[in-house]
Amino acid sequence: MRRPLQVTLLVLSGLGLLHASLFTDLCLRYVKPSMRPMLVVSGFLLILLGIAEAWSRARQNPGPDDDHVGPGHMDRGHIGHDHTEPAEEHMGGHNHSKVPRVAWLLFLPALSLLFYAPPALGAYTASRADTKAVPVQDSFDPLPATSPLPMTLTDFTTRVQQDRERAIKGRTVQMTGFVTPDKGSTYWDLTRIMISCCAADAQSIKVRVYGIPALSANTWVTITGTWHASGTLGTGSAAAALDGVTVEKVAKPVNAYQDALPFPTSR
Repeated sequence: MRRPLQVTLLVLSGLGLLHASLFTDLCLRYVKPSMRPMLVVSGFLLILLGIAEAWSRARQNPGPDDDHVGPGHMDRGHIGHDHTEPAEEHMGGHNHSKVPRVAWLLFLPALSLLFYAPPALGAYTASRADTKAVPVQDSFDPLPATSPLPMTLTDFTTRVQQDRERAIKGRTVQMTGFVTPDKGSTYWDLTRIMISCCAADAQSIKVRVYGIPALSANTWVTITGTWHASGTLGTGSAAAALDGVTVEKVAKPVNAYQDALPFPTSR
């Protein structure tokens, strides 16, 4: 890969990062919002490095006027033979400054950030990602009397499996997530994916849904229902499952990698 192409790669990578993190919200498909400033800084640095590399090359390759030599220089140039040898001859006939051809593949991620950014993680990943363990909780505050009761998937799971008071029993709850179908089953999973740093460490939290046909995979929904009796409520044997009553499609959030409360809906 020649130096002009290396400069192009640096600039394209910088523009791709700025496009994903400064001018759009694409970066939130891959990293937490707290990492956004670092991506913006990285984008500017890559562009500056590309400009510096181009400027350095321009200085090392002077224009035609700088190549002019006087008669005295011409006379000395004809004494003996020219000792200037190509770099390849000094390196045993090989130019070791060349970058391997596989380096061309670096253009693919740079161009993808500009023209086709990979989608956010969804049902495909959730069906294969590790399940996030819910935190151990010794005591619980009383549940508000609101009905339906807005809850996160983590809160629901924790109440079902750890609340010895069984306050969730008979309560109508409401949660938001995306659909992860279970092929060939009569149920499906309401899912959230969470990340600690980036998409590489993704973990999922799921609540199984009964009684409502599954919508297409990755559809974001708000579902209302009651705990699906399976196992002993308040213990680890209790299933994090719901008997669905209503389901409503909702818009996908900008930052989907968090277990948030249900979206407010207009009535």
